[in-house]
Amino acid sequence: MKKHTEARLEDAIIDSLCKGSGYVHVDYRDGEAKGRYDKARALDPVMVLDFIQKTQEKAWKSLRGIHDEEAGKVVLDHLCKELDTKGILKVLRQGFKCYGKKLRVAIFAPNNAMNPDTLALYDANVLSVTRQLYYSEENSNSLDLVLFINGLPVITAELKNPLSGQTVEHAKKQYKRDRDPRELIFKFKKRTLVHFAVDQDSVFMATRLSESKTYFLPFNLGNSGHAGNPVARDGGYRTAYLWCEVWQRDSLLDIFGRFMHLEVKEKRILTDSGAIKKITKETMIFPRYHQLDSVRKLVSSARNNGPGRNYLIQHSAGSGKSNSIAWLAHRLSSLHDVNDKRIFDSVIVVTDRRVLDQQLQNTISQFDHKKGVVEKIEEDTRQLVKALASGTPIVITTLQKFPFVSETLEKLREEDHPGIEISTREKNFAVIVDEAHSSQSGESAMELKGVLNADRIQEEAATYAADHGLDEDDDADHLAGVVREMMKRGKQSNLSFFAFTATPKYKTKKVFDEPGPSGESPFHLYTMRQAIEERFILDVLKNYVNYEAYYRIVLATENDKNVERKKAARALARILTLHPHNLAEKTKVIVEHFRTHVKHKIGGRAKAMVVTDSRLHAVRYKQAFDKYITDKGYTDVKSLVAFSGIVEDPDAPGKTWSEVSMNGGVKESELPEKFDTPEYQVLLVAEKYQTGFDQPFLHTMYVDKKLSGLQAVQTLSRLNRTCLGKEDTFVLDFRNKPEEIFNAFKPYYEETPAEELTDAQHLYRLQHQIEETGLIYEEEVSDFCSVYFKPRRKETVHDHSQMNGILDQAVERFKERPREEAEQVKTLLVNFRNMYAFLSQVIPYQDSDLEKLYTYLRFLLTKLPKRETGPAYHLDEEVELQYYRLQKISEGQIDLNAGEGNPLKGPSDVGTGQEDQEIRLSELIDILNERFGTEFTQADQLFFDQIQEEAVENEDLQKAASSNSKEDFRYVFEKAFEGLVIDRMEGNEEIFGKLMADGDFREIAVEHLLSKVYGSLKKRV
Repeated sequence: MKKHTEARLEDAIIDSLCKGSGYVHVDYRDGEAKGRYDKARALDPVMVLDFIQKTQEKAWKSLRGIHDEEAGKVVLDHLCKELDTKGILKVLRQGFKCYGKKLRVAIFAPNNAMNPDTLALYDANVLSVTRQLYYSEENSNSLDLVLFINGLPVITAELKNPLSGQTVEHAKKQYKRDRDPRELIFKFKKRTLVHFAVDQDSVFMATRLSESKTYFLPFNLGNSGHAGNPVARDGGYRTAYLWCEVWQRDSLLDIFGRFMHLEVKEKRILTDSGAIKKITKETMIFPRYHQLDSVRKLVSSARNNGPGRNYLIQHSAGSGKSNSIAWLAHRLSSLHDVNDKRIFDSVIVVTDRRVLDQQLQNTISQFDHKKGVVEKIEEDTRQLVKALASGTPIVITTLQKFPFVSETLEKLREEDHPGIEISTREKNFAVIVDEAHSSQSGESAMELKGVLNADRIQEEAATYAADHGLDEDDDADHLAGVVREMMKRGKQSNLSFFAFTATPKYKTKKVFDEPGPSGESPFHLYTMRQAIEERFILDVLKNYVNYEAYYRIVLATENDKNVERKKAARALARILTLHPHNLAEKTKVIVEHFRTHVKHKIGGRAKAMVVTDSRLHAVRYKQAFDKYITDKGYTDVKSLVAFSGIVEDPDAPGKTWSEVSMNGGVKESELPEKFDTPEYQVLLVAEKYQTGFDQPFLHTMYVDKKLSGLQAVQTLSRLNRTCLGKEDTFVLDFRNKPEEIFNAFKPYYEETPAEELTDAQHLYRLQHQIEETGLIYEEEVSDFCSVYFKPRRKETVHDHSQMNGILDQAVERFKERPREEAEQVKTLLVNFRNMYAFLSQVIPYQDSDLEKLYTYLRFLLTKLPKRETGPAYHLDEEVELQYYRLQKISEGQIDLNAGEGNPLKGPSDVGTGQEDQEIRLSELIDILNERFGTEFTQADQLFFDQIQEEAVENEDLQKAASSNSKEDFRYVFEKAFEGLVIDRMEGNEEIFGKLMADGDFREIAVEHLLSKVYGSLKKRV
């Protein structure tokens, strides 16, 4: 017996399925089942009819009474017609009708075990496996494995064994070359629904056979954040999880009953005649492994632990979060514990994405055919209140509606709905958060907790008042209000949060803290690295080109006036980025690059996005694009622009621009669909379509905006969606350096590290520092809160003015302080506000004094005067562009596998900033020209950075900075500077020579480093 052939893999799989996974083995080549498989109907008629007879005896007897011996043929004929029209998935779930009798071909598991009859019917399902199925009447081809549910074929598999020289890639080719999708067993939707290519190491799947266009997705576990599968613990096959876990009887029935669904999307195509035609695209969705695994683990944890947990699901962009959310919402809405008690009374899905709203409804409607299971809140808060009051199983809404629920509830009671109540006393809620970020931990999120836990919070507040011996007076009322607000902040015993994101912030990881396999958040992880390696998404940094603009500007007038350095720098930067020559040159690069290198990609359907610096930049780019394309006579490139509101033209007072007007009347809501058509190729954006925009044909991005951190990841990730024919992406960046993009992406490439949570005592230190300033009086804080937290029944028309009057006392004291001191105090107040808003959710302070101070400061900070910045500079007529050069600096891949990233940082105290120095405008222009007009590389910047690092660690300089002013420190620093430079001479000869020989260059370098080093050392003191 040959032990290395694929037949041995067949043996192992069948043995496992039949001995441990609840299957029966049926061999249509031999024994009593020989020849029983009906090729014309593509099913096993005996098993189909056996299931119907055993589970629906009454209906079967009725049909036998009508058709006698022909009953079986009649039933099978009706079944096949229903399979052809409705599809096998719908028939499996809903059954079919035969002469007025509803017949089921499968019974799926009930939500609870309360009805033993239903459980008995579920147990009657027969899952079978056959090998080497000769399925065709036209040829002698056979399938390695086919899985059946009650005689209906649902899964095929082709097996390969690398030991015999063939791998999973050969199995995929076999499906593409040798499996005719016109054969009934393969026809889309009508019989088998998913096809697996399997070897000992890897698994791939496809839900639609289309010859060479067949699209296989990986179905692997992942291997320590990489693609593939880990070595099996028992020393067996790496892919054994497929038949031992996924294909196991209950698992497979669960997938067909509660996961698989038909996704229907409308697409626009260009016909041969040039007309745009709408077509409907259907995709059969089988869960990817990470989706199946995450939903099942979340459901299991919720079943075992009940409510009161906060889960973070960190799944890479493009990994199918929308489907995962839909599956999870449906499962949680009907989840019962071990005692058959429903765990969650309602599931609240919090999202701002309209596409998710529709996708959720469409997906869940295929599982539940009852009206009112899902309600999308698209009107006002009243609709949300009524949905919560009526116990709608799944509610889709935005976070912003919750702050108004209590007020709306009062109004409804006063108007025509006096009996409406949202009782939460005995209710539990699951809250699914789409794209969880720090906004989910702000005041709107507190209001959501307050609404969904109102009764329990009220009881806790009453207990708190009783424990502190408070009477029913105004003090007790206002303190009860403080306590109610305080109780909203931490975890709620009746709420579980399920937060999905690809890019968690520090706060997100700490708030949604249910531990996963690593012992800390996230609860479930599917990394960007694994998604890229599995080609679920594309690596957007693989082809990255960095351009820089070099220019020289000169004074155009003799008025060399004094200006503030930072303001003037901003004004000059604005002049340069908006300068017609700059925009014209970049537009030329973009258009010509797109036409030469991009347009033909993805079968000629490739599109590009231009990310601009501001709304005015977007307007100017659109004008430059239209002019350049018209001047060149191009007809193969057409652009749309996207920006919010109305933009005033600074060069033409009274002239305004809107997105709709610049796009020739295309409505804002229609723009994504319009861009999807072949008519448009380039989208120019300003703060729009940089998150949540899913356009698979988007191939190239031209970036003319500074990007950092999370914004860089979210923006460039618009390119990562895959589609047939899309093999790569491209980024051309005018503004960001490769190392900056690397630092932005690295934390999210694998598991996102985060610093430890700050010391809980830190908040009390801030509170003490605020007390020491003498600006905030405890009695004023108390007076303000007694009005703010006054019960609704005691509110008066004077409350608003009274709160303002109390705040104004501190505002006046603030105004009397020197500017620098006032700004330092304000920074302290902001630090406390931000830190309490975050820490109170993860540390149970239960301190009403902190809550009162936080509430008071929230409103005081809105009234404190903003720092005077003076008028912005308008230098357009005082400077002119003398020299401009656009040059490619680097090209290649930004490799995220190289180097180490920095962990996410928690909230910390920040400095108050320094006074803006006044310098001559001409000097500032010289500095800018030196910075942008030389030929020094990024390695030269590293040279200065290393000098700065060594200077900061120099003990003599540390002592000098701690006890001297900046001017006195200058003498010590300048003496040390030469030695620091000489130590770094080797390998930096060119810049060393310029520092030693060019006095002006040396002076600018010393001044720059002096400020950096002194500032860093003073922060240490």
